[in-house]
Amino acid sequence: MRHTSRRFALASLTVAFAFAPILAAQDTPQSTRAKQDVLWARMADSIRRVANETDAVVGVAVMDLTDERAFLLNADEIFPTASTIKIAVLAELYRQDERASGGARLTDLHTVNAKDGVGGSGIMQGFTPGVTRLTNRDLATMMIAVSDNSATNVLIDRVGMDNVNALLRDAGLTATRLRRRMMDVNAVRENRENTATPHELVTLLAALYRGDLLGKTATRDYFSMLATQKSSYIPRFLPPDVQVANKPGDLDAVRNDAGIVFVPGRPFAIAVMTAYGGDDRAAEQAIARVALAAWTFFDRVSRTSPLGRAVEQD
Repeated sequence: MRHTSRRFALASLTVAFAFAPILAAQDTPQSTRAKQDVLWARMADSIRRVANETDAVVGVAVMDLTDERAFLLNADEIFPTASTIKIAVLAELYRQDERASGGARLTDLHTVNAKDGVGGSGIMQGFTPGVTRLTNRDLATMMIAVSDNSATNVLIDRVGMDNVNALLRDAGLTATRLRRRMMDVNAVRENRENTATPHELVTLLAALYRGDLLGKTATRDYFSMLATQKSSYIPRFLPPDVQVANKPGDLDAVRNDAGIVFVPGRPFAIAVMTAYGGDDRAAEQAIARVALAAWTFFDRVSRTSPLGRAVEQD
């Protein structure tokens, strides 16, 4: 009986050793991260190369919304926002609508006034003063979809500049501020510029994505609105079926874009800001190239198993 028991124990030990390599071959979280770090480093190198090849000063922040790992390049430097500040104006409109406590509502009506019109992009100046009536949601759609500056100024007056900045403070931001209405040349001369950093823009977008600033329904509606942008830089080189919710902006020597790229299972926030540019078209191309480098990493990781094998998508 002892010999039988001993043979059984040896056989069991042999089987255990036989399966040990198979068990060891299974990936671990540490191993998965190590392999993905190689791809992350390549992404970082690609982004740095784009920045170095661009005559503008380029600031970049890319945040993985799955684990909040971030790539930062000149990301805490302060840049003029141009129209990217409209991300914050839209967020405050949704926050006030959600609170329903005397603030602006999406359904509130505005009758177009001849004094509403300002220069820059937009279509609101073509509406009939004293006749055309628009809801705040209509104004927001124009602000985001075609970057209408007249609609933006009406919304800034309705939600309140101080309230927009309070939202930014609530998100923990210190450099991102709304200091002037759109096309306010006098404010620019007085050095009252709308500002942000790439790092703070992705921090704001991440807070909105997590639902820290708005409820579930408002958050979903907010990003649906932000995805109506018609002309921008981040999606330029991405596949047409990739969902992007973003807001670009441009001024002389300045090109920016910030938003969330909804890679299935691995979304990321991105902000690229440029200043001192001598070639605006090149700066726009640089933003698109940075976004492509980031998307390549997140798309590849989203489509592979922890071991790195491509997994068939539904």
